[in-house]
Amino acid sequence: MNNQRLMRTYTEEEAYLKLTALCATAEHCPQEMADKMQRWGIGEEAQQRIIDRLIEGKYIDEERYCRAFVRDKIDYSKWGRRKIEQALFVKRIPKAIQQQVLGEVDDETYVEILRPLLTSKRRSIRADNSYEMNGKLIRFAMQRGFTMDIIRRCIDDADEYEPQDD
Repeated sequence: MNNQRLMRTYTEEEAYLKLTALCATAEHCPQEMADKMQRWGIGEEAQQRIIDRLIEGKYIDEERYCRAFVRDKIDYSKWGRRKIEQALFVKRIPKAIQQQVLGEVDDETYVEILRPLLTSKRRSIRADNSYEMNGKLIRFAMQRGFTMDIIRRCIDDADEYEPQDD
């Protein structure tokens, strides 16, 4: 066999039933379902019919998925708004839904997440002065997807309580 694994092909109904079982256990978005069906070799028209049935049956709902995704990424992954937006873009969640759900998360939530991350990171960073330290902390926070205004607030707060060694 020329380096290809044999893949089982599914009928439209088998794929639908398999996806309903998957959606019953966790939230999924239409893009994830389409990607999975693509790997199964299901045609685009059949994919759209299956996705329409999943939406109609309330197995998938973009807004519900977006809420769960945002909550998980904030609570467990400790991501900031920008990184969450990028991930939702990749999952093709409509911008209007993204904005609505992310708009419900207030800045204080991000501050409460970032502040302990920066405190912990500060202990593990080597820097010759506070300027270098803050630069490294800012880069760290930006990689986590936090906005500059939230980062600045957390760093300024930490600087107030940090003993100055100048």
